[in-house]
Amino acid sequence: MASDHQGPLARLRRGHEELVLRLLRTHGPLSRAELGRLSGLSRTTLYDIVVALMDGGAVVATAPAPAERRRGRPVETLSLHPEAGQVIGVDFARRAVHVAAVNVAHEVIGSASEAHSADLGWEARADLAERLVARLAGGSLRLGALSGVGVGVVGPVDDLSESSADDPSAGSSAPPGNTGNTGSTQRPSAPTRADLPVLLRKRFGVPVLVDNNTRLAALAEATWGAAAGVRDVLYLRLSHGVGGGLVTGGTLHRGAHGLSGEFGHITAEPDGRRCSCGKHGCLETVASIGAVLEAHGAVPDLPAFLSALPDDPVAVRVLETVGTRVGTVLAAVCNAVGPDVTVLGGELAEAGPVLFRSVERALLAHLMPISRPRADLRAAALGEAGGALGAIALVLHESPLLTHYPAPDSLE
Repeated sequence: MASDHQGPLARLRRGHEELVLRLLRTHGPLSRAELGRLSGLSRTTLYDIVVALMDGGAVVATAPAPAERRRGRPVETLSLHPEAGQVIGVDFARRAVHVAAVNVAHEVIGSASEAHSADLGWEARADLAERLVARLAGGSLRLGALSGVGVGVVGPVDDLSESSADDPSAGSSAPPGNTGNTGSTQRPSAPTRADLPVLLRKRFGVPVLVDNNTRLAALAEATWGAAAGVRDVLYLRLSHGVGGGLVTGGTLHRGAHGLSGEFGHITAEPDGRRCSCGKHGCLETVASIGAVLEAHGAVPDLPAFLSALPDDPVAVRVLETVGTRVGTVLAAVCNAVGPDVTVLGGELAEAGPVLFRSVERALLAHLMPISRPRADLRAAALGEAGGALGAIALVLHESPLLTHYPAPDSLE
């Protein structure tokens, strides 16, 4: 008698198992009731599927902690087995590398950061990322279990294409056209930003997915951070650069060409300074860390600037000007997209109330009157790890905010 392991009932069961695993990967730990509601499976079918997945070691059940228990029978939650895989997120900021790791049960294994000079080469940055990953969780991270690396970078990501990673010669030290036997003394060119996926694949041996780092920070804040659970979120990060991201209708917005979130290049001062993008008066020329330090003129770095607050009147005046420009730009975007929550993050946001008061004052002044009572400005909650955590969500495609987001090409 022929085996029916490929029959319609077996295929249906495998489909149900894949559905349950996908929901746990997307939403994290769920009770059986929540899993039943999301899956649409009957209680009997769901019970059989969960038992099989638990027997196979793919799913584990966890009882609530004593402090979380309520009256009645404790409600246990189901999650993917923590040992089923691990994911690394790396945020290559302008002057620092931030890394984070989670397992497929959505448990954060660790995070680490290290600053570097702005002119550090890309191979050295990749080396730094590898060292930081090795330090995670006291060095206990099992690289062999990695299922992917998510990467955030500054600016557009069109140059980080799949073709460079598929080309065995990409990122190699041999210059184009040099076969190694011509006697050429041409020096190899240093790896560029476009070689980053190749550099990381060589180090970690897993697929690499790349996106804009501030857009990924927006994803993280709307998934786990200050705006968790909110369907319409505007996020702005004030750092060495200025950028952000949009969550609209419960979905992270990438834009037709991957250029969404470039709020730092909205004009804030029409007759202002020339920006690195070529225009004049962009918000980044006013609200970036470099612009703030230059406007103050008497402090060497951001920590010194922040330490001077709130007693330094010059620092306060600089932040009031910055806050006014930021709030005006935010109001323009809010009038266009109507977010529920506006999140302000980045190192400059650590200035706290001095900055936030000015931002909120300008935001309310420039919003439509009907929108002012609904304005909700919040400080980012995830700090330096935001971009790396967003990169992890990108790899796992775990956030419901990515339901309609274009899945980046795997560089496998």
